[in-house]
Amino acid sequence: MRGIVQASRTDASRRYRRTMRSMLERLTETQNTHDAERMASCFAEDYRSTQPAHPGRAFRGRAQVLSNWTSVFEGVPDFRAELVAHLVDGSTEWGELSWHGHHVDGSAFAMCGVIILTVRDDLISDARLYMEPVENSDEDIETAVATLYRPPVGPSS
Repeated sequence: MRGIVQASRTDASRRYRRTMRSMLERLTETQNTHDAERMASCFAEDYRSTQPAHPGRAFRGRAQVLSNWTSVFEGVPDFRAELVAHLVDGSTEWGELSWHGHHVDGSAFAMCGVIILTVRDDLISDARLYMEPVENSDEDIETAVATLYRPPVGPSS
């Protein structure tokens, strides 16, 4: 009888851990299945997506999620997602992600960044994406600072 009780506790413990996984953990696992329908099912019908560095890319709705991820999986057939680090604070989750693979022409695909999402009723209801392509240039920090933070050199007005 003791063995049965122990097995029951182990099963309950596994179920508890499975349900306690964060949405970002589940989303990353789902991305790696390459199933756009399954991806879309993680999002609320009224989902709101914003990309603060690219305001024109904002959209609403699960249907657009399905369209976007269908294109991703078609364009990068070996797409892989890695959740580098994440934090859960109530209904808000922060995660650092790395996405990589190859485009259908064989060229490398790589993006990394942060996603901040809100979970409502076990679905993603809102997300802010700070995902950017990984640059393959050899630009060092001094060049980047000179380009990004110094005014252009030229005749003064």
